[in-house]
Amino acid sequence: MSIAQKLKESKFYIGSLPWPIFILCSVIVIIAAHFEMLPINMIGGFAVILPLGWALGTLGQHLPFLKKFGAPAILSLIIPSVLVYFNFFDANTLGAATALMKQSNFLLFYIASLVCGSILGMHRTILVQGFLRMMLPMLLGMFLAAFVGVGVAMLFGDTWEHAFFYTIAPVMSGGIGEGVLQLSNAYSGILKQDYELFVSALIPATVVGNFFAITYTAVINRIGELKPQLSGQGQLVKIKFDGMDEALKEDKTPLDARAMSGAVMILVALFVLGQILEKLTHFPGPVLMIVATAIVKYAHILPESVERGSMQWYKFISGNFTYPLMAGLGLLYIDLHSVVNVLTVPYFLTVISVVLTVSLTGFVCSFFFKMYPVEASIISSCQSGMGGTGDVAILSTANRMNLMPFAQVATRLGGALMVILATALLRYLNS
Repeated sequence: MSIAQKLKESKFYIGSLPWPIFILCSVIVIIAAHFEMLPINMIGGFAVILPLGWALGTLGQHLPFLKKFGAPAILSLIIPSVLVYFNFFDANTLGAATALMKQSNFLLFYIASLVCGSILGMHRTILVQGFLRMMLPMLLGMFLAAFVGVGVAMLFGDTWEHAFFYTIAPVMSGGIGEGVLQLSNAYSGILKQDYELFVSALIPATVVGNFFAITYTAVINRIGELKPQLSGQGQLVKIKFDGMDEALKEDKTPLDARAMSGAVMILVALFVLGQILEKLTHFPGPVLMIVATAIVKYAHILPESVERGSMQWYKFISGNFTYPLMAGLGLLYIDLHSVVNVLTVPYFLTVISVVLTVSLTGFVCSFFFKMYPVEASIISSCQSGMGGTGDVAILSTANRMNLMPFAQVATRLGGALMVILATALLRYLNS
């Protein structure tokens, strides 16, 4: 048998490629990285994150026991961050990843694909009921987590002001870009101190909170597997309506390349619409994109073929690019240097108390709002993640990427409310 035939018949895949082909492609990338010949653009970025994410994701899928606790997503996120901490990657490799992840902002494209695709592929009744039922748990969880976190911090000798403004607020502020940077800017203006001091002081809480939210999600997902009555298997609300069985049935229609390319045009148009509305309303663009997409879905503006294409595009992106994206996030967004500097037991316990409170609030509220406890709790845990980065990490850990629209609302809206609350309270205390 020829080498070419053996390669074709290889049954073990790493990511989307047979393992010999994957290794061959990876060797080419490694050689280019060694001689600092990776192009600093999107192609170079994909050359870095695809083999790294697929390798770590595949490894996590084959780890006994740990694979049931989100090992593929956790390894894809944490291992690259650890390697960066020990200066494993050269400037050329990180530059290529930066060009894709930050300059081209692949993260936003990924999130827009998941949000628009999952909303347009969702039944209208499920969509509306899900949004309505998550609002009160989100608000209640935010306030309860703030009180519990302050209480735990004060038990270890911290003041409530320091605990709230420097630990609790950044954990639930909606990430770094939308939360920490906004808080830092507000704190700097109110307290008349350097902006950079607040950024370095607030980021660790966001990173640590994101890590524990991922860990919690892995555990609650496993509980859902052991107790199926608590899990909706990706379904959020417990409702009955005509045609529900048909709506929940998996679409096995062959992929339609034309419809999928149309879906890309739809999602970029909706994303740009969100940016336009942000300029007019000063409300976060990603949230407005979700609202606009939900209106388009509820009003049945798009033909069924386009909605199906959007759902197929969502499945394509989430099924093939999640672990590479996680690797890119670990390379560039998880700064272990800042985290190591604040690692104390009281700090950990305060952050853990916030994550557990906000997550368990969703779990308990689900029994009163006819939601599945596992799914409601996972969405609530996204309030203590790193914005869009955290949503991807948390949902992929539980294999619940279809819940991205609800997670984005919890993260973006909840984060915006926390930023407003913290800013208003700090201004009042210093007036």
